[in-house]
Amino acid sequence: MKKVYFLCTGNSCRSQMVEGYGHKLLKNWKVHSGGIETHGLNSRAVQVMAEDDIDISTQQSELINMKYFNESDLIITLCGDALDKCSMIPKVGNHEHWDLKDPARALGTETEILADFRKTRGLIKEQVKMIEK
Repeated sequence: MKKVYFLCTGNSCRSQMVEGYGHKLLKNWKVHSGGIETHGLNSRAVQVMAEDDIDISTQQSELINMKYFNESDLIITLCGDALDKCSMIPKVGNHEHWDLKDPARALGTETEILADFRKTRGLIKEQVKMIEK
């Protein structure tokens, strides 16, 4: 089974949503996510994923696991910070960069902030579907 690793800064929001879709949509892949830091699981990410019938509430914010990192067939960075700080991306295997806006930094009313989370969720879902193709 192929391995995919989704990397982000704090492994709290974007990478958690991607991991959730990965578990549901990528049947031929082992899926994990990690961060340069750990910021805990973002409650709004949990909420908007539940709206699409994906439960990420038991996932945990984790630091990059170097063993899994080095064994991955595909590494996907989800933000510029992860891309810049992951200079150790192996020469073997594939790397993609999805420059996704961080909805955790959204400002405004709760309705506006959740709209940003839903927009990012939609972009993530479409990107994950492309991995199988």
